[in-house]
Amino acid sequence: MLGISIPKLLLIGLALVFDFLNGFHDSSNIVATMIASHAMTGRQALAITAVAHFAGPFLFGVAVATTLGHEVLNSDQLRLPIVLAALISAILWNLITWWLGVPSSSSHALIGGLVGAAVVEHGVAVVRLAGLGKVLLSLTVAPPLGLAAGYVVMKTVLYLAHGATPRINRLFKRGQIATSLALALSHGTNDAQKTMGIITMGLLAEGALETFHVPLWVIAMSAGAIALGTAVGGWRLIRTLGGKFFKIRPVHGFTTQIASAGVILSAAVLGGPVSTTQVVSSAIIGVGSAERLSKVRWGVAGQIVKTWVTTIPFSALLAAALAVLLRRYL
Repeated sequence: MLGISIPKLLLIGLALVFDFLNGFHDSSNIVATMIASHAMTGRQALAITAVAHFAGPFLFGVAVATTLGHEVLNSDQLRLPIVLAALISAILWNLITWWLGVPSSSSHALIGGLVGAAVVEHGVAVVRLAGLGKVLLSLTVAPPLGLAAGYVVMKTVLYLAHGATPRINRLFKRGQIATSLALALSHGTNDAQKTMGIITMGLLAEGALETFHVPLWVIAMSAGAIALGTAVGGWRLIRTLGGKFFKIRPVHGFTTQIASAGVILSAAVLGGPVSTTQVVSSAIIGVGSAERLSKVRWGVAGQIVKTWVTTIPFSALLAAALAVLLRRYL
């Protein structure tokens, strides 16, 4: 039976705040294109995706949670300050990038925070290179895959729809109900598991669990927090993804969601934590490029890439400083 203590409550509370902000921050990835293409109103889109986010973690297992929580760092050297420092740094990064309206990766922020805090406490030997390599490979490969998938799916749809009348836009609008559900399920599956992994990691460090396994109540709380964050919606980021790359039409929303869902769900089943923000942003660029390269506002894409590159170093340094500070109190 899990005993209640202030450190455990702090761990669970911060993890759920991160999970809520993850849903709030990343809701733009799911709904931006269908709102911009007028397939649904904002509230309709957010409500549907929130339900799918809650269901996703129960349907597709906990492979990502196991990768993040058990395979990146040596469990016997974990201490609660490391986990708390990683969570706080990831939360702060999410808030900063949301305020600036710049899509960034919650996954990158959390990974950077975990590694930075752990290394400052125990040195580089605490890192499991095989597990970290698996995570970094997933995070690195996913954006090019999203770009390629978006390009191929868009080219295929344009070929199949050649000669169609404008009425086909009705099909693309209605089709986004199904594709948005698939994307939301994949996002809820992948991203909620990161919170499950971090909570389970902290409980293991505190001795509340003897082995790494994700309790059902952790799955339920994580799914609920990310669904609630999604329902609220991060409108600053929705506007960025929904219109600043290029003018989104129904066909763009439809193809972006198909491409993104395929990449993200495949990664979740294989246990690879990926950045939904990066996959969706890359898929949008791939879809636009399939029509013509000049369609994409590459300056906006460049700004987002800079944010991706700075996320891990920033969150790692911030978490390292926080770990030193928390060491004195926990």
